[in-house]
Amino acid sequence: DYNTAMIMITHDLGVVAEVCDDVAVVYAGEIIEYGTKEEVFDNPTHPYTKGLFGAIPDINSHVKRLSPINGLPPNPSDLPKGCSFNPRCKYATEACRNGNIETVNVGGSHICKCCQLDKIRGGEK
Repeated sequence: DYNTAMIMITHDLGVVAEVCDDVAVVYAGEIIEYGTKEEVFDNPTHPYTKGLFGAIPDINSHVKRLSPINGLPPNPSDLPKGCSFNPRCKYATEACRNGNIETVNVGGSHICKCCQLDKIRGGEK
């Protein structure tokens, strides 16, 4: 409305939902998913983004434990080869560990940097 832009850095997805129009999910200093708030919130695609949403408490759920993202974030001065999330990702393959990961258009302005989207969409583990 005011023809301005603001960059907000937060882990609080509730704040993002209230304030932002577009969302860039960053892991290890790299944008791994981007789209409108609706695109990313309604269809989180990258395993890290899915993990962030899985860690949000749901007061209407009877589940007592949240789904954590296993492992530790990488050392910024010694990032893993390939996708930086690969040591923590349940979908990771050799391509993730060694390859140059391409950005894929998920639909509209929604993009994701992951070479396992077919496996993720198919529900494989």
